[in-house]
Amino acid sequence: MKLEIIFENDNFIAVNKPSGLLSVPDRMQSEVSLKDILLDKYGGIFTVHRLDKDTSGVIVFAKNEQTHKHLSQQFEQRETEKFYVGLVLGRLSVPSGLIDMPIIEHPVKKGVMTTNRKGKASQTAYQVLEEFNNYSWMQFQIFTGRTHQIRVHMKHLGHAIVCDEVYGDGHPVLLSAIKKKFKLGKDVLEEKPLLNRLALHAQKLIIKDEEGNPHVLEAAVPKDMRATLNQLEKWN
Repeated sequence: MKLEIIFENDNFIAVNKPSGLLSVPDRMQSEVSLKDILLDKYGGIFTVHRLDKDTSGVIVFAKNEQTHKHLSQQFEQRETEKFYVGLVLGRLSVPSGLIDMPIIEHPVKKGVMTTNRKGKASQTAYQVLEEFNNYSWMQFQIFTGRTHQIRVHMKHLGHAIVCDEVYGDGHPVLLSAIKKKFKLGKDVLEEKPLLNRLALHAQKLIIKDEEGNPHVLEAAVPKDMRATLNQLEKWN
């Protein structure tokens, strides 16, 4: 797999992770992860943070133990700045705000998180960037790094991330649902979705190196999400 490297020096590497690729190996070693690919290329690679398998965007790995410790501390002490963009279901009544709702592992469903006052403190700032008939294009900044945080918080607001099979309806975005008088092309038996994966993208990450220099790491919105936005804007 050819990786899109955003930034690289002797101490760390930032990659634009594609949707559908694990950040690090799972317990079963069931499929190749981004870390496996980097280990094969560089030898020594250390996990600093993670993105969900179906979330695309900026992710950083350290190349040595010293940098790993330095960057890991930044994430633990919430000194990094993390920004995401995503498409959600529906239109929000309040276009911007802060979701301050603790998150805990679901008591029954394994690997699923939920909001609960007994959970760990979790904060997500959100802002609607653009509204459509049935969707909203949003920016998020997370101040904590809980598992599935944005996905859980948006479910809590009643506006799940598009194509989220765990916290939403999992339905793809279809042009037939957006464009009036939609017709399939000649000899086309089934409509191909505009978007059929989790509509969440880690767009920007700001970290500091060991000398205190800030690094603004940005990943462009992927083609499939851009194409979906173009169609929503066209037929809104």
